[in-house]
Amino acid sequence: MDTPELLLARELGYDAVISHHPHTGLPEINFHNVLNRQIDKMVEFGVPINKAQKALKEKITTLERASHPKNFDRVQSFAKLLNMPYMNIHMPCDIITENFVQNHLNNRLKDNLKATLKDVIDALMEIPEYQKSPVKPVIRVGSPDDYAGKIAVLMAGGTNGGKNVFKAYFEAGVGTIICMHVPDDVRNAVIEQNIGNVIVAGHMPSDSIGINILINELEK
Repeated sequence: MDTPELLLARELGYDAVISHHPHTGLPEINFHNVLNRQIDKMVEFGVPINKAQKALKEKITTLERASHPKNFDRVQSFAKLLNMPYMNIHMPCDIITENFVQNHLNNRLKDNLKATLKDVIDALMEIPEYQKSPVKPVIRVGSPDDYAGKIAVLMAGGTNGGKNVFKAYFEAGVGTIICMHVPDDVRNAVIEQNIGNVIVAGHMPSDSIGINILINELEK
């Protein structure tokens, strides 16, 4: 929900705009701090807390440098000029998605100790948002008949943690990471490490899971 969508909302007579993207205002320039949430997630999956912090350090500093020059107040200023109430809900929706997908897979595969990546894809495809999207879950590292092992759904850390984070998860015993998207450098590093699998569930359909749950509550 950027400036064109704010104009569209006014033209269509809406009373407020809620966005998932972009981050605006102070969250825009402090976005790198969100990645610290990933430390708790890594510890949950058995990564030592000191190792988790070091694995994230490079990505956090890269994001800080990238956010420093941004025009962080542009969209908010535009909303004020339009007198259009405007808010951003990013992390809560991602947490809802992450928990929903993790719980779904845990329940579906708990009795299948030799679940393959194909089994994981089939389980994901039971979720309506993936069924209805032209963007389907895909295996980016691994083969359909590879064993999934322990599955970590990583969708609520601000952005992809990078190759060091993925490696830390795999070294802690995770067999398969499921994420919304993965850059090529991370994918290539995981292939070279040859110790884990990656399934990309898709950015838009995954976002839609948390957003739809939020919308259901707003409608109530």
